[in-house]
Amino acid sequence: MSNANLPDKPALEGLEEKWGNVWETDGTYRFDREGATRDTVYSVDTPPPTASGSLHIGHVFSYTHTDVVARYQRMTGKRVFYPMGWDDNGLPTERRVQNYYGVRCDPSLPYVENFVPPHEGGDGKSIKAADQQPISRRNFIELCEKLTIEDERAFEDLWRKLGLSVDWTQTYRTIEDSSRRASQLAFIRNIERGEAYQDMAPTLWDVTFRTAVAQAELEDREQPGAYHRLAFHGADGNDIFIETTRPELLPACVALVAHPDDERYQPLFGTTARTPLFDVEVPVLAHPLAQQDKGSGIAMICTFGDVTDVVWWRELKLPNRSILGEDGRIMDAMPEAITSETGRAVYAEMVGKTVFSAKKIVVEALQESGEMIGEPRKITHPVKFFEKGDRPLEIVSTRQWYVANGANDEQLRARLLEHGRNLDFVPEFMRVRYENWVEGLSGDWLISRQRFFGVPIPVWYPIDADGVVNYDSPLLPSEAQLPVDPSTDAPEGYTESQRGEPDGFVGELDVMDTWMTSSLTPQLAGGWERDPELWQLVSPFDVRPQGQDIIRTWLFSTLLRSELEQGQLPWRHATISGFIVDPDRKKMSKSKGNVVTPAALLDTHGSDAVRYWAASSRLGTDAAFDPQRPTQIKIGRRLAIKVLNAAKLALGFDATGADSIAAITNPLDLAMLAELRGVIASATRALGEFNHARALEVTETFFWTFCDDYLELVKERAYGDDAPARQSAVAAMRTAIHVLLRLFAPVLPFATEEVWSWWQEGSVHRAAWPTVDELPTQGRAELLALTSQTLTSIRGTKTDAKVSQKTPLLSVTIAAPAAEIELLEGAAGDLAAVGRIQELNLATDADELTVRDAVLGEAPQK
Repeated sequence: MSNANLPDKPALEGLEEKWGNVWETDGTYRFDREGATRDTVYSVDTPPPTASGSLHIGHVFSYTHTDVVARYQRMTGKRVFYPMGWDDNGLPTERRVQNYYGVRCDPSLPYVENFVPPHEGGDGKSIKAADQQPISRRNFIELCEKLTIEDERAFEDLWRKLGLSVDWTQTYRTIEDSSRRASQLAFIRNIERGEAYQDMAPTLWDVTFRTAVAQAELEDREQPGAYHRLAFHGADGNDIFIETTRPELLPACVALVAHPDDERYQPLFGTTARTPLFDVEVPVLAHPLAQQDKGSGIAMICTFGDVTDVVWWRELKLPNRSILGEDGRIMDAMPEAITSETGRAVYAEMVGKTVFSAKKIVVEALQESGEMIGEPRKITHPVKFFEKGDRPLEIVSTRQWYVANGANDEQLRARLLEHGRNLDFVPEFMRVRYENWVEGLSGDWLISRQRFFGVPIPVWYPIDADGVVNYDSPLLPSEAQLPVDPSTDAPEGYTESQRGEPDGFVGELDVMDTWMTSSLTPQLAGGWERDPELWQLVSPFDVRPQGQDIIRTWLFSTLLRSELEQGQLPWRHATISGFIVDPDRKKMSKSKGNVVTPAALLDTHGSDAVRYWAASSRLGTDAAFDPQRPTQIKIGRRLAIKVLNAAKLALGFDATGADSIAAITNPLDLAMLAELRGVIASATRALGEFNHARALEVTETFFWTFCDDYLELVKERAYGDDAPARQSAVAAMRTAIHVLLRLFAPVLPFATEEVWSWWQEGSVHRAAWPTVDELPTQGRAELLALTSQTLTSIRGTKTDAKVSQKTPLLSVTIAAPAAEIELLEGAAGDLAAVGRIQELNLATDADELTVRDAVLGEAPQK
């Protein structure tokens, strides 16, 4: 061990930039595939953050967990494939562009060369949607590209500052050509295998964004509503009373339904009733989904008020009388079943109105006709929203693309559940969330979106000689053509002049759900169908780290796509992080306005300190964070500073003759290293089980004992004239520092790299992970704890006497059982030195360790 080149005043400030530049220049974290085999590679399917806005503290939390794993595996000798992706297509990006530039997309408008947006900067939220300037689809996409690139650059800067050991040469974007090609290729193969199909069907629809919404994007929100008691007129002349929150859908009513066991309505099954106001005859039917204890126990089925209406409509084979358009307003095409003069007049008044205004019209008409009984009864009830939307979802009939997900295929569902059982979930209890999602699927995956900035669905449709579009026979591109944009590219065998013409074609304008591309992150990062050699080295990936809230979306969809394409699990382990919650234990989210951005924390406290806070929490466990009292971050900063200072002290002693393990002969030195052997074993086992918090805990606990007790105990000996004794202390200190730096390196990459550079070649992050075989075996670990306990008692004696710790003890007796005294004899010299004890007596006449008969000398002069 060479002498160290120590700084005068070690500090954390500036280490991020210093070592970030060195790591980039040296390629410290670059994936080396030369001569690699699958067994030598550790691959990480890194979450690609959505490039729309800014990263928040939750990102720092979970990505630090991943980085600790990657750094540990690299030090164990693995060639770590650790890419970074940017999820830059989809609705969040479009919304940010609209707000940032003050524009909205209108595909009917022509492209404008050198377009300058009316607004730039800030969040643009003060600009009302009606005031946003409409621009062409191409102009809009160009702005999306521009802003995402700027956001991604800012994200990368923050990730580098945080010290993520990502290989930045492996970065990908979900909207780039290679990603679009992979996404379209996988989708075409889904079509060819019969796993993807299109259908005209009731679709959950966000009227604000004018797009379909998939099951995985839904969330229930409690909303105020009211039950309206309406009188349907039975065939026997008696009224049938139903209670509904959606009277505006009366024109779309197609049946009444009650539970088959409900004795109140059993006599009515098979009969008919006439709707109030609109006077349309509808059947009275039975179905087990009807709730006997809800409202009056009998419900009207409308096309479509909610997802249950869709189930009833499909299973009972009812007609479709949809009245809502994609803009959320009542369509002018009146259902043919409405023939009464009154009904037609009311409907005509409803045309073009929002559901709110239409409800008012219908309620007033019902009150006037006497067919609404009493006043509306106010309630609160769960209403389905798009997770990113602000208005309740409606259900409209549209033509959409779907991918089979097991909802309607029991064999596929069974395979997906089996994959879930074979996947190692960390923590284990997260598995049930996956299983519940798969078992609760109610429909195939709706993957088409009526948006603009996304991966185009790669199909065209032929037009026959009469100008009718044939949606049942889509035209597919060849693999060589990919990626394509059907809105601007022509299919093989056609020319652009035939677009929209008889015997020509039309291009699909919809784009894929962003999860259709994100579900292929292993393929995008790993070179599937692009770099076969790389794909063989990294697939299946070793780990998928992610948040618990996207098990139903990202984890499930990735596993589904891997099953459909490769018939295997995409990764061996899935590590699930907890949430960050505010001091009130509420999950931090942009929608709640309680998120914390990490840049200021990194600047104020340093990256190692923030990483320490993140690494202190176990996977799957929520962590509270108070930006006004970042206690854990401050503890992390103290630890990082202590690493610098303790290392400077330990490395500052003369290392002559202390350059090998053989020099370590003192019992206390050997005891300290024996204790460290246990720390290595515990930390290694914990990291192998993805328990970074436990690994940090055992290392940190030992480190503070090492600093507060061991260094204090041996530093006098390390300064002394007894060469063997001095060399033993110095060699032990240096050996411990050498191990501790490597144990701390995954969590505190900057401080440990700084210390490593004082006396070692290369990077600590390329050094070998410590093993128990590095340290001597003859030490007795219990001596370290016993000596620390004794030192604490000696310090307590002086504290109780209200004197300085520098005050000498003329004499003192340490009493303990014989076995402990025998151990303490090996540390007696160091205890006498640190305690400034002139006469140290050891006695075996006590059942437990005590310090007694202390005689104080004179306090030193200040």
